[in-house]
Amino acid sequence: MSFYYTYVLFSEQDHKLYIGFTSDVFKRVAEHNAGLNTSTAPRRPLTLIYFEGHLVKEDALRRESYFKTSSGKRTLQIILKQTLLDLRYQQ
Repeated sequence: MSFYYTYVLFSEQDHKLYIGFTSDVFKRVAEHNAGLNTSTAPRRPLTLIYFEGHLVKEDALRRESYFKTSSGKRTLQIILKQTLLDLRYQQ
């Protein structure tokens, strides 16, 4: 059984979030931290702070798109309230 993941990374460089999608979350985080993603390379190091699994790829992609909206960002702030406070997240 394969899963697809929606994930949230925290940039220790700029204290902001990056939201993505993958079929192998830990491999993908390693790729981000190795500088293989142009949008996150200058924002390293990155820490995985949240992920959720989906059986259907389209569900994970839909969730990624939602988290990138204003409503989705508010939802993440509710879900990750203490984590974001501890990390000194900046919107």
